[in-house]
Order: sequence, then C-alpha cells, then structure tokens
Amino acid sequence: MCVTCGCSDEGNAQIANLENGKVLAVNNHDHDHKHHTHTLADGTVITHSHSHNHDHHEVSHIHAKIHGTTITLEQDILAKNNLIAAQNRGWLKGRNILALNLMSSPGAGKTTLLTRTIQDLKNQLSISVIEGDQETINDAKKIQETGCRVVQINTGTGCHLDASMVEKGLEELNPPMNSVVMIENVGNLVCPALFDLGERLKVVILSVTEGDDKPIKYPHMFRACEVMILTKIDLLPYVQFDVERCLEYARQVNPNIKIFQVSSLTGSGLGEWYEWLKNCE
Repeated sequence: MCVTCGCSDEGNAQIANLENGKVLAVNNHDHDHKHHTHTLADGTVITHSHSHNHDHHEVSHIHAKIHGTTITLEQDILAKNNLIAAQNRGWLKGRNILALNLMSSPGAGKTTLLTRTIQDLKNQLSISVIEGDQETINDAKKIQETGCRVVQINTGTGCHLDASMVEKGLEELNPPMNSVVMIENVGNLVCPALFDLGERLKVVILSVTEGDDKPIKYPHMFRACEVMILTKIDLLPYVQFDVERCLEYARQVNPNIKIFQVSSLTGSGLGEWYEWLKNCE
C-alpha cells in the first residue's frame, strides 16, 4: 500500500491510447528485491533490502525501528515523484506547452467543462488531454468525440495520478508545441493535491451541488491550487448553496486564488475562463 495516501501501489495502472487502440501497463514499482540506504541522524548509514512479496507490516517495522529512528517512506515516494515532475515540467516548458492539473471530487463536472472548453476553443487553442480514472475509458471517449487527442490513464485502485503516470501519458499523447495539455485527475479532493505532476498550474473544480464549506473542509486542495472554478451555477435556484460564503472560505484558505463561476450547460461565465486560458503564461 502507498504510505502517502493508502492507495494500492501494485502496478495495475495502465494507459490506453484511443487513437491507435494501444494499451500500456504503467509499472511504477519494481516488485523484485530492492536495496534501500538511509542516513540516520547520527550519521550512520543503514542499507537493507526487501521484496514486495514480503509482508508490508514487516517492511514498515524495519523502517520505523532502525536505531529507534522513525523513517517515513512517504518522503522517499514524494521525492521520487517530485524528481519526475521536474523532468515533466522541463519537457513541457521546452515545447511551450501549458499543462493544467484539473482536480475535483467525483461528479463536479470536470469532463463536461473540459469538453465544452475544447469545443468552444478548438479554432483558437490546440488542446489535448490526459484523462485519469480508476476504471473505464468512458470520459476519454467523450473527449475524443470533440476531435481532441486524448489518452486514458486507469489507476486501478489508485486514488490519484502521479508524475510517472503523466510522464508515460505525455510520451503516448505527444502533444504539439505551443499547445495546452489538460490533465483530468482522478475524482478526489485529498490525495491529488499531494502529487506534483509537472503541471504549470493546479485547478480545483467545485460544483454548487456540493457543500459551500468544501474549501475549509479540504483546505490543502484549495491552498495548493492557483485557480478555482465554481461549476453548475445554473442550478443555484434549486440547491442550498451560499456562493458568497463559499468564495469567502476559499479566499480564507488561499487569498491569491483566482475564481471563475461558470455553467457548462448555459455558457454563463465561460468567456472569462476562456480569456484567462488563452492569455495564461
């Protein structure tokens, strides 16, 4: 199990290229014996090995009990992820590609907003998509119907995308220079905020069908994001949602967050989102 968030790390993620039908396994972890070196606070260097075939509790016990010092695997996992994310960021920057990491809880309207954005801007921006879900290619098919280039990453039991998955997704997607890549993360307001993918900006999407206190209930997500999009505002007359209170909470957590209020159904507010997207540097 991934010690950072508790999701499975058993290498069951895969990438599907809808254009050519190719499916690739994403092997983030070597399941053979691994050697680890740790430097303790007193300067002592400890090297040991373990296999994923061994009991995970035993491995955790080794890490926690060496010389009475607690050593967290989380730091190793995030450090490796951040290194690959930095490589992704350099690759994207070298091609002048704007990559956005779109995050939300399930059902907030990420895919609907994305398909509407692609359709409305297809003559102004070159947009391609990395679609993340635990299972199915349903959302990727919806995006493909717009004529947009898309690859699907299925994480299996994983609750978020990571930099290694995105690295392989970019290789398969091969987005053109001077374009936009939208990375639609797995629906989850917790773990995706922890993992840098190499994106330029993080965007959190919140719908009015959710609670208006989401920004203070999940502060790390809203603190990590530069942009918040409040969706489904056409439903405001039919739901109990205090917009001003929600925006106040969001700015309380992140005073610099950029906020858009939109309806993907009616088009309300999309003009501002589009102008920002076209001029984003």
